[in-house]
Amino acid sequence: MPPVITSLLDTDLYKFTMWQAMLHRFPQTQAEYRFHSRRPAAYPLAELLPDVERELDHLCALSFRADELAYLRGWRFIKSDFVDFLRIFRFQRDFIEVRAEGPELSIVARGPQVHVMAFEIFVLAIVNELYFRRFPVAAALAEGRRRLSRKIARLRAFDRDEPPRAHPFEMFDFGLRRRYSGAWQREVVDTFRAELPRYFKGTSNVWLAKELGLVPIGTMAHEYLQSFQALDVRLRDSQRAALESWVQEYRGDLGIALTDVIGMDAFLADFDLYFAKLFDGLRHDSGDPVWWGEKALAHYDRLRIDAHTKRLVFSDGLDIDTALALYRHFADRTPLGFGIGTHLSNDMGLQTLHIVMKLTRVNGQPVAKLSDSPGKTMCDDETFLAYLRQVFGVGAPAQSAP
Repeated sequence: MPPVITSLLDTDLYKFTMWQAMLHRFPQTQAEYRFHSRRPAAYPLAELLPDVERELDHLCALSFRADELAYLRGWRFIKSDFVDFLRIFRFQRDFIEVRAEGPELSIVARGPQVHVMAFEIFVLAIVNELYFRRFPVAAALAEGRRRLSRKIARLRAFDRDEPPRAHPFEMFDFGLRRRYSGAWQREVVDTFRAELPRYFKGTSNVWLAKELGLVPIGTMAHEYLQSFQALDVRLRDSQRAALESWVQEYRGDLGIALTDVIGMDAFLADFDLYFAKLFDGLRHDSGDPVWWGEKALAHYDRLRIDAHTKRLVFSDGLDIDTALALYRHFADRTPLGFGIGTHLSNDMGLQTLHIVMKLTRVNGQPVAKLSDSPGKTMCDDETFLAYLRQVFGVGAPAQSAP
């Protein structure tokens, strides 16, 4: 079988944007990332161990090609010194360890953050594709294409029947991490690009954006804000420090802020008029989306900011119908975007994996994500988690719309 990863561009845009920010500001930071499966798979992931080892060996032999570096250099927000760093970059095999722990896979990347932070998306794509190669391919592709056709038909019916709203419906592919395969993700993205250009605006997958002439989509992920919990700032100031560092790095580009590293209420307490004016909008990734959106709009209203000049991006477990329902609820009040993941890239009639690879330690200290969805909270140190809750005054996550 061909290797899963053949290009180092085959990752999400936010990996590059966070990578550059950390290289410029905290290049000495040490970090640890751990793989985790949030629910049981149909068969033990530990059986994939030798194949994962082989794929990681291959990944660590790859480097950025000249045309890929030229593509990155063409982005306004990518600095030339970062491209020079990528020109000589190689993943180091001794920074990532894989072993079996009973039926589960243990994968830990540990080392300088600027050398290990990019492992995440590749590891998740590798595990997913190796896992789904064990199921009958023809049947899965046939079902995937049937479901893809229904999605296209659903959006065409929406286009025909929906009354005009103040802001258009815009969606993009966020499906790389849990895709059925690289080839299938390309087929899905290319189909949406050709069939629904009015609605389909891009992909987080940088390689596909380059190959298909699409806009690469993304800003930051949880690991960026989590890192500041263990850097040289007061814990209570960590979110503000992360946002300020981002503003200084990108000077107006990449202006969508992620809100749920310590929960929406704690985020909004830090997202004052200064940040609300500087950032173009907010991204939802946990908790009830209507509750979240109403809180965001109320916050802009309190700050006397016209929500029509901002954007709310939804990206938590969306399918087409939930995206359309959220669009109907909010589209007359603010611009919207919908990043759809597994429902686009792995809707094949097979039970999907729910795997993540998250930042757990920075400079030897624990870091945490206090999600608005309890199942997404992640920390390997209960004492630090309790302290984080105390410092930010965070209780149980809100779970329903008011």
